[in-house]
Amino acid sequence: MALYFGYLFIIFGLKGIYSITTVSKVTVKKGDSITIPCLYDSKYINHVKYLCKGYYWSSCSYAVRTDQPHSSRKFSISDDKMKRIFTVTIKDARDEDTVYYWCAVEINGGSDIGEYFHLSVNRDTPSLYVDHQESTGFNGDNITIYFHDSNSEKIEWCKLRLQGKSCVTGSSGSIDSTQVIIHVKAHSVSTVTMINLTMASSGWYLCVKGNLQMPVHLTVTEKPSTTILSPTTAHSEEKAINTLKHSSTVDIKILVIPLALLIFIVMVTVFTWYKLKKHKQSKLESSPTLKVEDEVIYCDVKHKSQTPEQAGQDVIYCNVGNARETPGQISFDTDVDVMYSSVVTVRQQTVKRVDARDQDVTYSTMTRRQQHI
Repeated sequence: MALYFGYLFIIFGLKGIYSITTVSKVTVKKGDSITIPCLYDSKYINHVKYLCKGYYWSSCSYAVRTDQPHSSRKFSISDDKMKRIFTVTIKDARDEDTVYYWCAVEINGGSDIGEYFHLSVNRDTPSLYVDHQESTGFNGDNITIYFHDSNSEKIEWCKLRLQGKSCVTGSSGSIDSTQVIIHVKAHSVSTVTMINLTMASSGWYLCVKGNLQMPVHLTVTEKPSTTILSPTTAHSEEKAINTLKHSSTVDIKILVIPLALLIFIVMVTVFTWYKLKKHKQSKLESSPTLKVEDEVIYCDVKHKSQTPEQAGQDVIYCNVGNARETPGQISFDTDVDVMYSSVVTVRQQTVKRVDARDQDVTYSTMTRRQQHI
């Protein structure tokens, strides 16, 4: 079978040699995602690129294409025409994703070209994996990348190129004038440190252990520039800052003074109202409330002696005063009703004087006056 596959590759994939370069064998944990780089020749910049799934090149099926990048939820594809690299991402890896794939370029009016790789999905921890496939560093700085492998075997660090690879196979070396140090640590962790990065250090790298590879993309950017101000510029900026602070202080004063005055006026008004209300309440409480319980009538009766002309009649004068009595002190503002009464006693005589007897008939004339004391 392997011989037959090699024969098919020679027939259908020979045109892909040095036209497309990619990984050969990668592993991924079940449920995770992995991104695969595919480098292509400059003459295919404007061609459609695609990922083909299947053991045979002649019968593989489209997984995703650059002219239909959103046609699949399982796969995604992007094309960087300036760097001449298109990448494919396989998401949520499952057992059925363990198969051969082809990085391919569509040739109008001719046979398409492609380069294959094998993806192995593991239920347990893969034999070789990295926490993050994307790393970023600054020009002139160092960067360390951590790899996890099952048996801490010797690893290689290679930069992926269209025509072959540049690799560091020992514990140290250099790629594109950047020094590389490889350190295999205990507990299945290995590190690759790149010292004094340059802009040329950017690109796709492969961590290689045996026949397994793990692609890692490195992006190198310039450090953020630190601006050093001249004495004149610094003085001007300091002056501007002081002016701004002074303006802010003045603005705050303009707002604070009216606000404080308004608060003071409100406090004085509230205090005055409170004092007036308290004074009025005290005045009302100091005045006794008149309470009517009993009504007392005072009467002064004077009996005058009869004169000869007034014989047979008694005249009684009675002054009646109507006053309201309270349990406590009587207010002087209370109105007192004074009632005057004239009482006249008339002796009534009958026709028969011998049988006559006295009967007192009293006539009373009462006058009521309102007296204010």
